[in-house]
Parts: sequence; C-alpha cells; structure tokens
Amino acid sequence: MNNLAEQYTDVQIIQKILEGDTALFEILIRRYNPFLYRIGRTYQFNHAASEDLMQETYVQAYFNLSKFENRSTFKTWLTRIMLNNCYHQKQKLRNQKEVILDTNQSEQFAPLFHHSSNTEKNMVNKELGIVLENALTQIPEDYRIVFTLRELNGLSVLDTTEALGISESNVKVRLNRAKKMLRTEIEKMYSTEDIFEFNLVYCDRIVERVMEKIAALHKQFS
Repeated sequence: MNNLAEQYTDVQIIQKILEGDTALFEILIRRYNPFLYRIGRTYQFNHAASEDLMQETYVQAYFNLSKFENRSTFKTWLTRIMLNNCYHQKQKLRNQKEVILDTNQSEQFAPLFHHSSNTEKNMVNKELGIVLENALTQIPEDYRIVFTLRELNGLSVLDTTEALGISESNVKVRLNRAKKMLRTEIEKMYSTEDIFEFNLVYCDRIVERVMEKIAALHKQFS
C-alpha cells in the first residue's frame, strides 16, 4: 500500500476507486488525516470529536467521489467538506447550549476543549505543543482557521480562497493579522509537527473506522 501511495496522485487513486478498487481509499485517508485533524482542533473540538468529524468527512467524500470534478485539488475539496461539517456541528452545539441556558441548566454544558481525564491530558501534552496551541486558540476563529489552512496544512492562497469562499486579499490580510496576534516569541518557535499532530496510532484507527463504516453502508444499500 505504501508503494501505491507514492506512485499515484489523488486523481489517479480516485479514478481507480471509481473503477472498483475501493480499498485504495485508505491511501487518501492516511494522506489527509493530519490536515483534517488540525482543522477539527482549530475549531476547538477535542480529540474524540475531531476524529468523529474526520470519519464523517471521509465517508461523505467517498460516496461523492463521482462528483469530484477536479476543478480544485482533492485536498481543497476534502477541506471544504470538513469545514462544512465543523460549522454545522458548532451550530448544533450552540443551539444545544441556548436550550440549556433557557432551562437554567447551563452548568451541564461543558466547554468543547475541556480535558476530563488524566489520560486525555497526557495525550494532549504529548502530541501538542501546548503553549503554541493555547496561543493559537486565543485569536479569533476567522483568523485562526486561515492560519491553520495556510501555515499548518500548507494550502495555497487560491486553495484557501476556494475552501473558505473569501477573496485572495482577504486570505492574505487575515493571515498577516493572525501572525501579529500571536506573540512574537511563540511565532518564532512554532513547528507544524508540534501543533495539532495526529499520531500514527490514531491514523490507523481512523482508517479502520472509516473503511468499516463504508463497508457497512455498502452492505446496507446493496
């Protein structure tokens, strides 16, 4: 599978999947796990919630591969699906929060980024540059997501424009402002490998979850 991953482009893999070699979808999952994970964490979803959103995104992408027209890169197309899922999940949680507040039970609503166990906390400390993460999450969401897409996920200005539906100048302005909002000493020391890193162990788990979900849905509708 590793040799195939290096041999084929996204478009070539997609074509082979559409021709029936569905197992190759694993390559795309492994290729883009870190990118989607960073998006989930940038929207302040915790590790588990980010994984759920990633699974949903991959399943949606798989069953809509025939609609991918290669007008943008597959990475940009997949990013838009993930962004859309994150947005709708935040809206859903926001609505739930409003209902809870209306019933005077606001104490039941826990922050999305709350770590409730030592195991979760240890995992975060190991895989994230915690100081850097804190600095990044302090800046407004509009700037944070542009910073993540451009600097951490490596999207071009054009791809970021297509993913977010804003102008190129807007992307550049938001990125510059995002950098200024981060403290100078943190900006100098950040590493894309340290921020919102998705460990290989979790990569294997997502691959298994997604492929099992796809197989179950195929069986359900066959």
